[in-house]
Amino acid sequence: MLTQLLRRPTNAAPDLLTSKLYDEKTFYSPFLKDLSNCQSELIIESPFITYRRLNELLPTLKKLKERSVRIAIVTKDPRDHDKDYLRADATEALATLQRLGIHVIYTDGHHRKLAILDRRVLYEGSLNILSQHNSREIMRRIESVQLAWQMARFVGVDRFL
Repeated sequence: MLTQLLRRPTNAAPDLLTSKLYDEKTFYSPFLKDLSNCQSELIIESPFITYRRLNELLPTLKKLKERSVRIAIVTKDPRDHDKDYLRADATEALATLQRLGIHVIYTDGHHRKLAILDRRVLYEGSLNILSQHNSREIMRRIESVQLAWQMARFVGVDRFL
């Protein structure tokens, strides 16, 4: 009986059943490793961005651009931030990204937190990848071409790229 419960349904793709959870303390090391292995495309959706957090990711993002990896950042317009210092910090950080040739897309009411790498690795959860500082968060890493493509289609990233 237990064997039957644990057996994978025959119609399920094998890569749909594996994932790994991270919190704000454990997320960035594996994420940076995944970034360094990224070959063709990186999409990050993060409603908030701070220069402090971006500064930690910049060396890796620069290397990706040197390798001609297409990068898109989907975020809220800095003018939508409530506080002046957040607005100024986000504006400076986004200008830095744009100078590197990174495509920045502003969306209204943006609150999604995810990353899609080469349409094969998907991170999704509550952690603002480009601004996380001192909050308790969670991110799930899923290595699945099927689920990465599903998310890309669901959020419509191709209309921006």
